[in-house]
Amino acid sequence: MTFQRARSVEQRQVRRQAILDTAASMLAEMPVAEVSLNEMSRRVGLAKSNVLRYFESREAVLLELLDGALQAWLAEISDELAASVDPQLSARERGDQLAAVLSRSLAGATTLCDLINAQPGVLEHNVSVDVVVHYKRSALHLLATMIDLVRSHLPELRDHARMVCMTTLILAGALSTYGRPSASTLAAYEVDPTLAELHLDLASMLESAVGTLITGALASD
Repeated sequence: MTFQRARSVEQRQVRRQAILDTAASMLAEMPVAEVSLNEMSRRVGLAKSNVLRYFESREAVLLELLDGALQAWLAEISDELAASVDPQLSARERGDQLAAVLSRSLAGATTLCDLINAQPGVLEHNVSVDVVVHYKRSALHLLATMIDLVRSHLPELRDHARMVCMTTLILAGALSTYGRPSASTLAAYEVDPTLAELHLDLASMLESAVGTLITGALASD
C-alpha cells in the first residue's frame, strides 16, 4: 500500500487507522517485543519518518492499540455477561459465572492480553507525558465502564468491584505469557510427560484465580 500526501483531516485519520491496523495484524503474528517501527512502516507503505508524523513512537502506536482493544472487548463482554449470568442465583453462583465468562473471553483476546502485559514495562516508556495522560484518562473511563458492568451482575461486590476488575485484567496479561509456551518447552513436555503438569491452560487457570478473587471479595464484608 502506498499513500499520497495527506492534506485533509479525513486523510490523516485514514493514515492513523492504517498504521493501527497494521500494528494489530503484526501482533497476530508476533509478540509485542518483535513489533518494530521499521517493519510497521514497510507494511503500511510509509517512510518511518512519516509514521512518526502520526505517532511519536512505536510505543505510542501500541498504547493506542491497547485502548482500542480494551474498548472492543468491553463492548463484546457486555452481551456475553447478560446471556450467561443468571440474576436468580446466589451471589457466589453469579460470581462463578462472572469469573467463567471474563476468563473465557480474555483467554481468547490474545492481542489485548499481550498489550496489557506489556503496558507497564514497555508501552509506557518512550512516550511523552501528553500521550500517557491521554491514555490514562481513557483507561480510567474504561475501567469505570467495566466496574459498572461487573456491579450490574454482582452488586454484592460493592467497592471491591474496582479491585476485582483491575486484578482480573492484570492476571490475564501476566498469565497469557505462560499460556503460550515455546516450541522447545512443548517438546520438553513430549520428552517427559510428567512435566506437562506445568503446562498452563490460560482459560482454566484464569477462571480459577478470578473465581477465588471474587469469592474472597464477597466474604470480606
